[in-house]
Amino acid sequence: MITDPQGTVLALFLVFCRIGSCFITLPGFSSSRVPPQVRLLIAAGVSMACLPLLWDTVYPKVQGGGVIYIALIGTEALIGAMFGLIARFFSLGLQFAGSILTMMIGFNGSPAPDVLEDSSENQLTNMISFCGLMMLFILDFHHVVFRVLIDSYNVMPMGGVPNTQKMLITLTDTIAKTYLLMLRLTSPFIIYGLMFNVGVGLVNKLAAQIPIYYISAPYLIGGGLLLVYWSIGAMMHQFALAFMPMMLGN
Repeated sequence: MITDPQGTVLALFLVFCRIGSCFITLPGFSSSRVPPQVRLLIAAGVSMACLPLLWDTVYPKVQGGGVIYIALIGTEALIGAMFGLIARFFSLGLQFAGSILTMMIGFNGSPAPDVLEDSSENQLTNMISFCGLMMLFILDFHHVVFRVLIDSYNVMPMGGVPNTQKMLITLTDTIAKTYLLMLRLTSPFIIYGLMFNVGVGLVNKLAAQIPIYYISAPYLIGGGLLLVYWSIGAMMHQFALAFMPMMLGN
């Protein structure tokens, strides 16, 4: 039986601030293809499920008064958004990898509507981004994020002043690690593109009267797509395996 309905609602809203702000930036859930009402209901349901686990931590904080409560709303939303951005930056790395990949194999078609967002992307980049996000959902990446959010109440306790410098360092470290990971995943295509273009350039110097670059374009694209066919499974596997160390390491 709930003995303090007002305190329960206030405690639930504080939990919702951290979890809901994470859902705003979390990949997949924050997609423009997901209606805002659905995101709101999912965040509210997860907050209700997590409230009993965090009751002893959250409920005493709602007794501090109006000004303190408003400050808690701001800090909780900031902390939740940071954890969502970690996963967001990691998933956006696939768009960076797709841009490198399509440039190296010469597959520069007209942009098409993005599967997840309202922007336009290359068809191959769309496929890679969607496959990576689908792999994360298959491996229950959202459960990992929920676990990190629950554990964050021990690392960043409610009521304390968040260390914004440490939060920014965490985000920049995430971007740096994601950048290096995407370069490693696309390294076969970078090597392939460089070797192919250097070879075509040498042939063009030997036979300058023949338009080698126009003749070689179909072979560049065909070989690149064949390399994508051989390596896409390993790329998605390495991408999915790197997510949990990225989240738990931060």
